[in-house]
Amino acid sequence: MTIGEQLANQLREVILNGTWIANTNFKDQLENLDWKVATRKFQSLNTISILAQHIHYYIDGIKNVFTNGTLEIRDKYSFDFPPIESQTEWETFQIKFWNDTETLARLIEKMTDEQLNQNFVDEKYGSYLRNIDGMIEHSYYHLGQVVLIKKMIDY
Repeated sequence: MTIGEQLANQLREVILNGTWIANTNFKDQLENLDWKVATRKFQSLNTISILAQHIHYYIDGIKNVFTNGTLEIRDKYSFDFPPIESQTEWETFQIKFWNDTETLARLIEKMTDEQLNQNFVDEKYGSYLRNIDGMIEHSYYHLGQVVLIKKMIDY
């Protein structure tokens, strides 16, 4: 298995279907969650929907680099989303999240080791490998928050 294939599988594990690292994944945590629970505020914490949209923001942004070569996302906007106001909006978001994740995973698994070691857009961002690996780690971090928030709001 190539490094690209391994990274793609790790991305799928944290978002779509894995249980090896965290015994869960985003899809498992979100798929049957009512939008009112997903948008419920607990103290000063981000909502589950905001955390999911935050992770999708980076997946979509990195996918965009693969497809058109430009980095259009900015950290300062990574928590700025219009509110989800219905179950339909929540489910529509999830479909996009799952589809964009799978699209990015397919792009990653085709990468050679040489491509993975090339600069990601600009030298200051490091390599593709560093950015993909960082995104996977970042996803696990926020997945843990989602699990804890669900427990704290008595889901």
